[in-house]
Amino acid sequence: MFKSHNLETKDLKVDLLCLGARTSGVDKGRKAGAGPAAGGMFLFGNTVANVPTQSWFVSTSPYSVDAENGKYAIKSDGEQITEVRFPSAKFQALKTKDGIPYDKIALLHGADCLATTTIQTCVYWNTPKRCKFCAIELSLKNGVTIARKTPEQLAEVALAAKKLDLVTHITLTTGTTATPDKGINYLAETARAIKEATGLPIHAQFEPPKELSMIDVLYDVVDTVGIHVESFDRVVLKEVAPCKVEIPFQHYVDAWKRSVDIFGDSQVSSYVIAGLGESDESIIGGSKLLAELGVYPFIVPLRPIPGSLLENERPPSPDRMKYIYEEVSGILHDNGVSWRKNKAGCVRCRACSALPDFE
Repeated sequence: MFKSHNLETKDLKVDLLCLGARTSGVDKGRKAGAGPAAGGMFLFGNTVANVPTQSWFVSTSPYSVDAENGKYAIKSDGEQITEVRFPSAKFQALKTKDGIPYDKIALLHGADCLATTTIQTCVYWNTPKRCKFCAIELSLKNGVTIARKTPEQLAEVALAAKKLDLVTHITLTTGTTATPDKGINYLAETARAIKEATGLPIHAQFEPPKELSMIDVLYDVVDTVGIHVESFDRVVLKEVAPCKVEIPFQHYVDAWKRSVDIFGDSQVSSYVIAGLGESDESIIGGSKLLAELGVYPFIVPLRPIPGSLLENERPPSPDRMKYIYEEVSGILHDNGVSWRKNKAGCVRCRACSALPDFE
């Protein structure tokens, strides 16, 4: 038996998201990708966390994972805190009809979410406008994925994940394309194939297109959407995501409003990254604006992914994140926005943010 420890699950989750955990003899997770990569999925208490295991700062973390009698424990400075499990995905061992390993097409995220980047290239990648925190094309370069997943491949993998691993929802993201729809049409095409094969709730993430009416093509094929502002501080945004600062903030607001009209309250989300140089007030004030629109602010600590342009940065402190989460959870409550209402995607998965755990 593992000794119980007085550290609350939500506080432990924040610590792990910010400090990472040293692992030996445990799969360290995927190295790169479009989302918070370079981590592993940890299941403990009543939550799931995508914990950094590969970044430079992990070596200084007080937290480690140790195996004992076929079970794993999270320890802090050698003291056992709680038992931890790692989700396994049977579907990831299979191959498609054309011989491509399923894990090059989609992966299990969190406890029960299937996630994929439909188009693994981004129009901004080899330009000065690229987002410095992103590693979308590194996984392509490393040969662990393919550039474009077809609707047929995704439908096949999603069906297997539903049958073998009881996946309950799907996340689709994309690198921004050079076309006016920014990749939305392909998200709709792949989502339709997955929906017809599995009937599962689907989440799609995209950059707001110039013509906001393009979002409407997703209406009958996806259940939730993510339009990610990353930072409310425009000076910070210009430094870390130049492509995003070129989109007027009001255009984001209009895109969120239109999406809430289509998909409903708590079904639209926006990633907000803490630790890029912004103030607490910027995050809390921006999150209040989102919540008042019916949008879920998915606040995550910076994840410095090895190989990304921010690989040498350090995530924000756990104390800072706990303060932000406490403040914003109150704002969500006041506005009736909650992860519990969300049908699919990052908000429902909740592995990369502890905000849902503070609600």
